[in-house]
Amino acid sequence: MADALGGEAYRIHVWIRQISPMIWRRLLVGSDSSIADLHHTLQIAFGWSDSHLHRFHIRGRDYGIGKIGGIGFSTDAKQVRLADFRFRINERFLYEYDLGDAWQHEVRIEQRLPLDDAGVYPHCIGGRLQAPPEDCGGPLAFMAQRDRLPIDVDELLWQLQEDMRAGALEAIRDRQAEIDSLSERLGLETFDRRAVNRRLKQYAMNDEAWMCQSGSGSAIGGSDEDPHTGGDRRREWSRRDNRRDRLS
Repeated sequence: MADALGGEAYRIHVWIRQISPMIWRRLLVGSDSSIADLHHTLQIAFGWSDSHLHRFHIRGRDYGIGKIGGIGFSTDAKQVRLADFRFRINERFLYEYDLGDAWQHEVRIEQRLPLDDAGVYPHCIGGRLQAPPEDCGGPLAFMAQRDRLPIDVDELLWQLQEDMRAGALEAIRDRQAEIDSLSERLGLETFDRRAVNRRLKQYAMNDEAWMCQSGSGSAIGGSDEDPHTGGDRRREWSRRDNRRDRLS
């Protein structure tokens, strides 16, 4: 495809609909990436486990990786390239993950950039907050649980104090699962861009280790973004070898 071989990348802004504050990622992806590549990129970027069905809805048509017993698609997600769509700046499309909880991701094309052959694609250049826990009921249920978090923390602290006053060590041990659950929920306020990029690089290098990890990790702050699109400390990647393989 001319666009891909000519060296072009898309800067995309992706966020989960119906959630406030917004959970978002900003990514650089090569225009020669396939729909399958973009699916895996978004799974890594948001820390999803890829254990549910998904679909892209682009210009009135669905795309994705079919699964037995799930949605069927008329095209092979590994053969459809982003360059084929010739996206316009500010054009948007939908990526939906888990058709039950319905995590709908809005994908917006922000910019078309020259491809850096010494760069790593895909690459995350910004983001805020971790994705919700899977199977929690969807955006509205997640926000209700998040709004209740301060109350749940206060209640647990009060119960622990009562147990300590009563010397009920066994009761305190029995609350370990509650403590772990609240700790995990509190960790959703963070986002570790470096951890995401480690997995994205593994994916780009065909290192299967990327499949052995999940979650966005935790970081020292809730938002992490490069101040300059070009200053994202890209590392060398065998992109040209990849192109030769496709053309051979």
